[in-house]
Formats: sequence, C-alpha cells, structure tokens
Amino acid sequence: MSEILLKATALEKRYGGLKAVSGVSVDVHRDEVHAVIGPNGAGKSTLINLLSGDVAPTSGAMMMGERDITHLSPNLRALAGVGRSYQKTTIFRDSTVFENVRLAAQAHGGSPLRMVGTAERDGNVNARAAAAVEEAGLSHRSGTVAKFMSHGEQRQLEIAMVLATEPRVILLDEPLAGMGHAEAQRMIALIGRLKDGRGVLIVEHDMDAVFALADRLTVMVDGRPIASGSPEHVRNLPAVRAAYLGHDDEIEAGAAA
Repeated sequence: MSEILLKATALEKRYGGLKAVSGVSVDVHRDEVHAVIGPNGAGKSTLINLLSGDVAPTSGAMMMGERDITHLSPNLRALAGVGRSYQKTTIFRDSTVFENVRLAAQAHGGSPLRMVGTAERDGNVNARAAAAVEEAGLSHRSGTVAKFMSHGEQRQLEIAMVLATEPRVILLDEPLAGMGHAEAQRMIALIGRLKDGRGVLIVEHDMDAVFALADRLTVMVDGRPIASGSPEHVRNLPAVRAAYLGHDDEIEAGAAA
C-alpha cells in the first residue's frame, strides 16, 4: 500500500438544513490519481473546497500525514503541501507565463510583496519557477503574455503555478472543462505525470479522462459517497450505473477508452 498523503474522515458540511457533504471519508496516496465523480449537485466541488481549506467543515477531520490540518486556512494548507486549481483560471492575464509562475513561487516562499527587481535576482525562486514551467510543458511559452494563450494553455499555466508551490497533494477541480479534444489529451498526459512522487485528487465530468487517469474512484450522490475502489470495480456496481447521471452508456464509453 502506497503512502497516504492526505486523509479525510467523516467530513460533513451543512448549510442550514442542507447537507452539501455528509459522511465523506477519502484519502489521497502518493503516486496515485484519485478521481471523484457524480452527478451535478453531488457535493464534489464542496468536497474539494473542504480539502483545500476554502470551506470550513461542520464536522470531520483532515490529516496530512500526522498533522491535523482540519482548521488550517488555505494559505497554511498550501505551506503544508496542498495545492489546488479552480474551475475558473486564476492567472494574471497581463503577465507572462514565467512571471505568473515566479509570483506563485515567491508567494509560497513567504515574500509575495518583494520588489520585482529583487524577485528577478532570487535564484531559488527563479529555479523553482523554471522547473514548474518545464514540468507543465510550457517552457516554449515562458515569455508569452497569458492573455494571448489558448484556454488549454492557460489551464496548464495554472497547474504550473500550483507546481511552483511544491505541493505533495494536488487538487484539480474540472481541469478539462471547456477544452477541445487536442487540448484535453495534452491535459490528460500532464495530469498523468503529476502523480509522480505526489498524490492527485481530481473532480471531473469527462468520463474518458477519468478512466484514462484514475487509479481509484469515489462516486458521490446527494453529498454522500456510494462507492469507492478501482475503476474496474466501481464501474460495474449496479448502484453506480443507476446513480451516475442515469447513463450507463457514458460509463461504458469511459471504460472502453
């Protein structure tokens, strides 16, 4: 069994009488992609917000190794090794690829308000930024202003910014949303590489991508997990086939991809 990097136990999030997430236990292992799927309104985005610290749980616990991170803010979670991307890109559109990634590396180092000239002379920050740009497959676009890049490249840039924070766990919320086939294939390949030495948790609606990437699947419905295990195991469960959007053919298509 590979090392558990992030473990959540019995997470619950209530908004008044509504339970957006109820009794969810999930873990992320080193060298593994854990995909969370389910119909709209299943609680997937709430779960990823809980794991990243953007939303505080009503109850439950989250651990990074032996460290309790349940009540840590997002910035302290990032320092603990949790990185995430969002459904909408959060890049600086008027800055270059390298400038975006360097700012992320600089902020993670605790000096986000340095003068730009000082940051340019910081060898450690620059080295981390360059490594993140290369891993994200954007070295050839390093000097390109972000707003002139395609949607898929901007999503790659956002992942490069996450990588610059040196995360042990990466949370990806619908990273393929709005992409064409070619861009989606590049993103799938990138996500597959991200798990090397890290753990990745992904929320995604593209079933072809899910079955291409996932080492483990968790299926949520109405805020609760109804199944978890290997893709081969989960996709054959009657409860999953009945619940996931009610489309057996979509599950079959993903399984065959």
